[in-house]
Amino acid sequence: MKNCVIRLSLFVTVLALAVTTVNAQTTKHRTKKKRTSTAKKTNTNKNNANTAVVAPAKDTTKPAAVLEADIKLETPLKSLRNDAVIERNLIKDRTPLAYEHIREDDAVFRQRVWREIDVHEKMNLPFAYAATEDNGNQRFINILLNAIKSGEVTAFDPIDDRFTTPYTFKQIAENLVGKPLLKQIPDFEKDPDGSKGIMKDTMIVQDFNPDAIERYWIKEEWVFDKESSRMYVRILGIAPLKTILNSDGSFRDVLPVFWVYYPDLRPMLAKYEAYNGKNYGARMSWEELFESRMFASRIIKSTMDNPGDKQIREYIKDPILQLLEGENIKEKIFNYEQDLWSY
Repeated sequence: MKNCVIRLSLFVTVLALAVTTVNAQTTKHRTKKKRTSTAKKTNTNKNNANTAVVAPAKDTTKPAAVLEADIKLETPLKSLRNDAVIERNLIKDRTPLAYEHIREDDAVFRQRVWREIDVHEKMNLPFAYAATEDNGNQRFINILLNAIKSGEVTAFDPIDDRFTTPYTFKQIAENLVGKPLLKQIPDFEKDPDGSKGIMKDTMIVQDFNPDAIERYWIKEEWVFDKESSRMYVRILGIAPLKTILNSDGSFRDVLPVFWVYYPDLRPMLAKYEAYNGKNYGARMSWEELFESRMFASRIIKSTMDNPGDKQIREYIKDPILQLLEGENIKEKIFNYEQDLWSY
């Protein structure tokens, strides 16, 4: 009996030791896993720290300034009182008269003519009238530029005179004054005596001189209407010209700055009065000036006997003979209408 009790006690002791050993091993495995997880976190933090150090720095340099050409047009200051003895309300309500319709079958004769207007001629002085009124400066080039900048009129590229490509005001400014230039000059604020050689950037912008526009081209068409038995002339386009000079300052050539479609321009021109040096109160609008042909010009090109589509100066070199050829073209157009009548 004693032997059985002793054996049972030994068995219980061995079983207890086995259970204790298993629990200890389980606890060790769990501890190892926790340590591994902690190690992973530590490694991750180290990697993140290393990544933050290696990350590329942000670009803090300022973008280069975009230099764009522009023409500074003064904003017109309107008079706060009636700046006249009379109430000048008619000019505000003026609208151009509509053209008479000409059927294609009735246009039995058509010729296109290009003319050049020189503002220095006495009859063309209104083009250079430099006064300022409620609607701005009264020079003709300022009237055109203001209309284009405000969007009232569309300008067209001077590559041709068929109004094929719209021309923006920015492009006009580049054509007239060019793009601004960046130039380095000594910085006397940081280096008063110039001994350190400190430089700074400065922008050079050319100002637009409206008096530099001394000529204009006009494109027009002469049409004989057999229904009314009369000759009509209709202006199609107007282009201001800029003068190109040689290195010694001598005249070289003139080039158009842009073209404007005249029928689109008529409503705006009807609200601007042209200068009249003889009677300030009897001034006509610019639209009436063009329709009444109250300007002096010379013919520089026509479609009459010109299969090469050349200007007169391209096949006649003598300036006097160029003028005579222009008068000859004008006389031929005039004689066509006169020769249809018998007296």
